[in-house]
Amino acid sequence: MKPLSRTGLYRRIRDTDWRRAAGAAVLGSASLFGLFVLTGVAGIRINTTPSLPLGLYVETDQQSRLVEFCPSGVPAEISARRGYRGSGDCPDGACPLLKPIVAQTGDVVEFSAGGISVNNRAIRNTAPLPVDTEHRPLEHFPFGRYVVGVDEVWVASSYNKRSFDSRYYGPVPKIQIRAYLRPLLTF
Repeated sequence: MKPLSRTGLYRRIRDTDWRRAAGAAVLGSASLFGLFVLTGVAGIRINTTPSLPLGLYVETDQQSRLVEFCPSGVPAEISARRGYRGSGDCPDGACPLLKPIVAQTGDVVEFSAGGISVNNRAIRNTAPLPVDTEHRPLEHFPFGRYVVGVDEVWVASSYNKRSFDSRYYGPVPKIQIRAYLRPLLTF
């Protein structure tokens, strides 16, 4: 195929069947919209954040160690205002967080400047950072030893040292969990 000259490009634009092009654009948009609706109905989540491997996740039972939740209070406000979460359907208008559960009922969490340890096992990449990527200060949850209660979990990403997780807001009340997930297709 030979390259287009300005004249050749002009002819192609002039000869375009704009009704057909508009129809194709509408069909493509409707297909994309349908895909998003179908993924929602099927319980599929698309993760594009570094807190978990990129890919598709599907709802499953409560035995899973991955959750989707809507934070509340100050953590919700900070994460939405600073752009850690895009717009979505949580009560604050931002999208939910997808995180791995690292501690649940009865587990002993020790949190220090070195990070989170659960039952004497260190979780990598969980040391709290003093600032975010925009150099805004980050306040961490108080250092200490915690026994996880029956109505809460601790979440943290070992995948990303910059994850906004329990090191900054502590345990997540189970009532905030919207879904338990498992990987469907990850990269």
